[in-house]
Amino acid sequence: MKARAILLALVTLALGLTAVPAHAAAAPTATFVKVADWGSGFEGKVTVTNGTSSPLAWNVQFDVPSGFTVPSAWDAVMTRDGRHYTFTPPSWAGPLAPGASTSFGFNGSPGGFPGITGCTLNGSPCGGSDPGGGLGKPGPLTLTSATETSATVSWPAVTGATGYKVAVNGGQAVAVTGTTHTLSGLTACTGYTVGVTATGTTGDGPPSDPLSFTTPGCATGTLPRHFLTGYWHNFVNAATELRLSDVPAEYDLVAVAFGEATATPGQVAFTLDPALSTALGGYTDAQFKADIQALHRRGAKVILSVGGEAGRVQVASTAAAGAFADSVHALMTAYGFDGVDIDLENGLNATYMAQALRSLRAKAGAGLIITMAPQTIDMQSTGAEYFKLALSVKDILTVVHTQFYNSGPMLGCDQRFAYAQGTVDFMTALACIQLENGLRPDQVALGLPAGPGAAGGGVVSPSLVNQALDCLATRTRCGTFTPPRAYPDIRGAMTWSVNWDASANWSFSKTVKPHLQGMP
Repeated sequence: MKARAILLALVTLALGLTAVPAHAAAAPTATFVKVADWGSGFEGKVTVTNGTSSPLAWNVQFDVPSGFTVPSAWDAVMTRDGRHYTFTPPSWAGPLAPGASTSFGFNGSPGGFPGITGCTLNGSPCGGSDPGGGLGKPGPLTLTSATETSATVSWPAVTGATGYKVAVNGGQAVAVTGTTHTLSGLTACTGYTVGVTATGTTGDGPPSDPLSFTTPGCATGTLPRHFLTGYWHNFVNAATELRLSDVPAEYDLVAVAFGEATATPGQVAFTLDPALSTALGGYTDAQFKADIQALHRRGAKVILSVGGEAGRVQVASTAAAGAFADSVHALMTAYGFDGVDIDLENGLNATYMAQALRSLRAKAGAGLIITMAPQTIDMQSTGAEYFKLALSVKDILTVVHTQFYNSGPMLGCDQRFAYAQGTVDFMTALACIQLENGLRPDQVALGLPAGPGAAGGGVVSPSLVNQALDCLATRTRCGTFTPPRAYPDIRGAMTWSVNWDASANWSFSKTVKPHLQGMP
């Protein structure tokens, strides 16, 4: 046997050949497949194959398109930074043997998942090709122009590249030869994510960092760039009773609480509370309407909030959607309301409420203000009905001011910690969920209690609200959590309520409104 091995070696040398090991020095690969999709969610699987001759300690990273989230995974350790996910082997798994494969799975939401983007395995493309013979990563990508139906993206040339591949929202890549590409067939007021990969004679280079943008055509209303919203009580409780004319000028948007259900499904009614009228020494319907017009003259907007903690408005059919739109529009006409706030804490059907809001928009026109006040649990996942509703009417939605109180500890967008309510981390990490999953920054505001008595938990100093706004807008003055990017268009703040603010000597509005005015 020894003589045979020596003879084989001599023949190899004579022919100028190189001996090839049993496991060729190919690159490892990671392959994604969507296993299932059930409308409100999906299941994905990634298979890692070690095509090298050495044991592999693998690290898979990828991004998901805007509007999608991955809350859980198995057979891997998952960490998250915004829409970027990293997966590593579980503690019980050792390095992957040469020639072997392993898989991990994950669930995400909502359904209709188009696929992952920017996938890397140990820093190289998941496809396993040689990174373009040393090609670099394209970037930074620049959005050079955008209309409601098209957008042009450009990037610096990559040395040695023979072309580029451009992918939108994780879809099929398009081959281009230059360093600019125009995307066509887009939809107004819709978010898109673009990635570019350089191609060379020996393969593809690493993918670029993704570029996300929203096409023009969104309804933003006539409210300030950063504004303050306050709820006004149409009832009597421990807070100070106020006429609508008593609302101070610091409030840009006043939500009248609440429009209530009738015996007709979806129908909304509103009348001044007799107990409140008595407590104010007589407050008539005519005076209330005149006060709305007075707020209009000073530039403020007034909307009708529907629901509340005890509200039972139900929109769960096409007929109910029509009744909602018809009745709310009638109230807008009768009282001068500028729009509607959805504050349903006892059940919401995203499909039919979206129908109702689009029908109302058709009746009221482009100036309609639509706001939402979900609880924190309602905005933890894009599969939740409130989050689904916000995304489905994103093109006509003004703002979502989530109630960052009365919830206890909650997970933030990093999915690493349950942050305690009443902290800067709680406000910023939970707002980040909305900002990184489909809503525009100008559609996100922070909802907080105005002072002691306004909520059972989550009451914060107004100065902490300002600190949270700065953290989100500029990534400065943050707590232990820092968002993955700055959101300078963050819309503002909401408080429950104007009445509780009055009880606290107007501390909330006098502290937060000047700060909003000073934000860029």
